[in-house]
Order: sequence, then C-alpha cells, then structure tokens
Amino acid sequence: MAERVGRVAALARYPVKSMAGEHLDRLDIEERGAVGDRVWAVYTPDGGIGSGKTTRRFRRIEGLLDLRARLDGDVPTITFPDGRELTADRAGDAVSDLLGRPLRLARETTVQHHDDSPLHLVTTAAVRRVEELAGAAPEPARFRANLLLDVDGTGFVEDDWRGRRMAIGSEVVVRLGPGMPRCVMVDMAQPHEGLPDDGRLLKALAAIHDLDFGLMVDVEETGRIQVGDTATLL
Repeated sequence: MAERVGRVAALARYPVKSMAGEHLDRLDIEERGAVGDRVWAVYTPDGGIGSGKTTRRFRRIEGLLDLRARLDGDVPTITFPDGRELTADRAGDAVSDLLGRPLRLARETTVQHHDDSPLHLVTTAAVRRVEELAGAAPEPARFRANLLLDVDGTGFVEDDWRGRRMAIGSEVVVRLGPGMPRCVMVDMAQPHEGLPDDGRLLKALAAIHDLDFGLMVDVEETGRIQVGDTATLL
C-alpha cells in the first residue's frame, strides 16, 4: 500500500564533485541522477578524482570546499574565495595555484564521479535523532545530499525504507538502497554554507549509526522534482 512519508524540504546539486554546490527549487532527474550533478571533477596527475577521501578512484584534496560551482549552461562556473569566477574548462591553472598542486578539471567519462549511487537522500527525522544522541544538531548541508525530506518525528526512519520504491512528486520513482557511508568530509568547514570545522559529527555517527547517514538511491523513472513535492512509499 502507498504510504505518504514526507515532502521535499530542500534540493541540492554539486556540478563539480567535492566543491560547494547550489540549492535549487527543482531538479530534473535522469537515470544517472540529478542532471548536472557531479558531472565535472578535479583530477590529479595520476588520474585520481578529487574528493574528501583517498580510495582506488579518489584522491583527498584539501581546499575543494572553499570553491563553489554552479551550472548555468553546459559548463559549471566556479567561484573562488576572492570572488573571481571562471568556467570549469578554464579554471585548471587557477585551482592548481590556489590549492598548491597540479590539477585539472574534466567532465565525467567512463569512470563515474558519484561515490556510490546516483542520488543521495537524508531526512529531517534522522537529523533530529543525531541531535538527541550527540547533543548537537548537524546542519543538513554537511551531508551534501541531493534530497532532504521533511519527515515527522525523530529517528533513523529511512532504515526501514531500504529496498522500497518511492514516488517523489508526480513523475519520479526511485529505489531506496542501503545506508550511505560517511567520511571526514562531514566534519570539514564549508565556508559557502557558513559551516566551520567540527570534529564531532563523524565520531558521533560511528558511535550511534555505524557511520551511515541517509540512503543511497537509484532512479527507476525519470522526471522533475521540486521543493514541496510529496514523497510516497510504494
């Protein structure tokens, strides 16, 4: 049976992976995820993708969150801490100079930029639960999710949704996957969001929820979603 569980409270897109992004009233959703989301990334000379962590695909690069990317057309525009703006296809030298290492910016090809899934969802109920257990309310922006659902009550309610299908608005249907593993990025300062360094959140999540927060999400039916849309479990 269909069950209404909440509504879309906020939407976000990150045109360049691991940089600050943009808050939007609507998102167009394709099979790959939100249109324009993490389509570009910063690359190291060995082909690693700039991130908040180092893995086989990713390379940790300090300072990426000091930059903000927005998408007005086909190529993101990057805002630097000093207010300069350059399109991603012309910003490689400036980003290298700012971060003190050779870097280039490039569009996604055969190696995906997303960490684990096309979309990422968090709920306000889980944010409230972290506040209860950890003594501090985390700003949802710290989790860099595409969708924030406003859900009544408190608790990690999304854990019970894993494996379910969800309709968001009148067009989009997604499949809710496992929990999203968190990394040190949730503790990092995000100047464009007004968030300072905070070393408490990752430790709290490790202690209370096995380092997971929110859900990985796959797209089953594409379309448009917007703030205020109803989220319904199918």
